Amino acid sequence: MTAIQEIPLKTITGEDATLGDYAGQVLLVVNVASKCGLTPQYEGLEKLHEQLSGQGFAVLGFPANDFAGQEPGTDEEIAEFCRSTYSIQFPMFSKISVLGPDRHPLYDELAGDQDVQWNFEKFLISRTGEVAGRFSPRVTPDDAELTAAIDRELATPRS
Repeated sequence: MTAIQEIPLKTITGEDATLGDYAGQVLLVVNVASKCGLTPQYEGLEKLHEQLSGQGFAVLGFPANDFAGQEPGTDEEIAEFCRSTYSIQFPMFSKISVLGPDRHPLYDELAGDQDVQWNFEKFLISRTGEVAGRFSPRVTPDDAELTAAIDRELATPRS
């Protein structure tokens, strides 16, 4: 397992988890927010997840309140919003920080010495647990650049 796959996480319902739980899958890690102009991307992320989950792909949502207070809710409120507004089925995790001194270790590994730009920045993780791509918040889930990168990673055989 890679270092990124061993970082302790909590699901939005409080269970212990790691990215290692998804070993062998292609992952799209996204910092999400419910009160952002980009929040409608939830719909496209869920569609991607539904279309590709049978091929070893998962979207993983990480709520964060780092940008203009656009994710003020509790984990329970966020989970309810995602279910009731967008019928989200992809895995969601407990709210974290993606910026500053409180930045979660996952985002230390994902972003390195660069800051996350805004809500809905996307990190593509290969089947082997390596960062295979980083996409701007403005890159929508159906953007050709993103879908081509996902397809390329899905074409890599499972080890």
